[in-house]
Amino acid sequence: MSSDDVSRRAFMRTAGGAAAAAGAATATAGTAAAQEVEPDWPSATKGNVGSYTDARGQDSVTISVGAGDQGLAFDPTLVWVDEGTTITWEWTGNGGNHNVQTVDGGGPASLDSGDPVGEEGATYEYETSSEDAGITHYHCVPHTAVGMHAGLAVGEDIATVEVGGGGSDAVFVPDAARALGIATFIAMVSTLGLAFVFMKYGGTITRQDQA
Repeated sequence: MSSDDVSRRAFMRTAGGAAAAAGAATATAGTAAAQEVEPDWPSATKGNVGSYTDARGQDSVTISVGAGDQGLAFDPTLVWVDEGTTITWEWTGNGGNHNVQTVDGGGPASLDSGDPVGEEGATYEYETSSEDAGITHYHCVPHTAVGMHAGLAVGEDIATVEVGGGGSDAVFVPDAARALGIATFIAMVSTLGLAFVFMKYGGTITRQDQA
């Protein structure tokens, strides 16, 4: 077997691996795009961070108070829990004094941690019940004007929306995932094109000197 044949086979293995990796990346993007349903959160609940956790099936969940770069957020900002779940809000010590309180008319759960405090490690616990079923919008009173808001969804009897999907069989692909898919497709085509040239010309490129 000639060295050209060995080189050609080695290149084809590399090309095949690259193509497979590109295909896997595209598949991953598609999988990430196919999201489940989540509560239909009022826009004001998304606060300064907007992180979401589906904590159904968990007996307890912890939410940081004073999260984010400036300590002016709840994290996770949006949480979906079962009835009977114990929620603990824990202060980070950042961003000044905070509290946890349901906004006026903000929903069924009566959250109220009392006066604002800033001590790191301070906590406020609340056990949800059937009376809290639905979506509750709460905030930090001292920092409500700067967007320190959050949302709590309790139970299954709540309004939901499909995230990343629709009513049809087609999968909605966000812009970032779509861009990744295009980039990986281009990489795959380029790799296969190089493989064709290598196989046809044996990996040897002849350059004619200019006269």
